[in-house]
Amino acid sequence: RQLSGGQRQRVAIGRAIVRSPRIFLFDEPLSNLDAQLRDEMRGEIKRLHQDIATTMIYVTHDQIEAMTLADRIVLMRDGMIEQQGAPLELFERPASTFVAGFLGSP
Repeated sequence: RQLSGGQRQRVAIGRAIVRSPRIFLFDEPLSNLDAQLRDEMRGEIKRLHQDIATTMIYVTHDQIEAMTLADRIVLMRDGMIEQQGAPLELFERPASTFVAGFLGSP
């Protein structure tokens, strides 16, 4: 039996959790999911982060994911940090037009 994209994602996260890591790295985990499933998984990842209280580094090119999941954002361009801080701080006080453009219309 084949697992759906969301089911595979849950299995992968579950496998990582049982190892009790000190840090999780998510690299574009929702990029291959449809919009509805992406919304559901975003909520699950947010709840998971609150429940297990472990550091999570979440790499994404999606400003909605960045704004809704992050406690802090490090926004990069061409391998260089453009700005870092709380999501609302970056949204309200962007350090550059690049930051403003990336976060300006989630």
